[in-house]
Amino acid sequence: MAATATAGDWWDRINESPQWQDGVFYSLCAAHALVSAIALIQLIRIQIRAPELGWTTQKVFHLMNFVVNGARAIIFGFHAQVFLLRPKVFSLVLLDLPGLLFFSTYTLLVLLWAEIYRQAKGLPTDKLRVVYITVNSAIYIFQIGIWIYLWINDTSIVEEIGKIFIAVVSFIATLGFLVYGGRLFLMLKRFPIESKGRRKKLYEVGSVTAICFTCFLIRCAVVVTSAFDSELSLEVMDHPVLDLIYYTTTEILPSALVLYILRKLPPRRHYHLIR
Repeated sequence: MAATATAGDWWDRINESPQWQDGVFYSLCAAHALVSAIALIQLIRIQIRAPELGWTTQKVFHLMNFVVNGARAIIFGFHAQVFLLRPKVFSLVLLDLPGLLFFSTYTLLVLLWAEIYRQAKGLPTDKLRVVYITVNSAIYIFQIGIWIYLWINDTSIVEEIGKIFIAVVSFIATLGFLVYGGRLFLMLKRFPIESKGRRKKLYEVGSVTAICFTCFLIRCAVVVTSAFDSELSLEVMDHPVLDLIYYTTTEILPSALVLYILRKLPPRRHYHLIR
């Protein structure tokens, strides 16, 4: 019991320490800024390699990674102001909006894999982008409705509903990666084993599916738990260690790993002058 009490005191001392709070949140700021810079550099490299391709899914994915991680870096860089904003709904908007953008960014991969899978099966793909846009639009409209209600009437029940909704959004992404990432992985496994392109694509799809599935599953579990346990709340400044663990495992590491796995540039196109 004495050891438990000591561990509890240690946890409380860290959480209540302004030095620890600043250290953790500035570290998160630096890590997100680094990932954002990597995404931007990769986007520039792709644009230089293939400017004629326009805004492909690959380019949009890297651009959104740059925006999401850049927004997180700014928010954590000004954490002292963000967490203390009043009314509290403003703080919730700044903390939750990048999470929704993160969902939109990584479900782009689900959309891409769904298109590849259905094309390989000879199935129509024309409605997939409509579904992606519709689902994302509905999620943002519902979330904005929650924020507006909290602005007018700040109640803990609606705040809990908002957290559960974020958890549901994460679960939707988890299912998307499980269904289409899993299907594409199994389909690629049936290709000839000596195919070099098949081995690379199999590694890419399998690794990214496993990373994103785990990341969104953790997000879902933590957010649901925090909705019913205030000791696990992520929207307060005096839970720096919890924030460090949560954002490292659900945003920083997954983003860095996926950007590394998907670092391949499009092939160069060679043009011949017409004489």
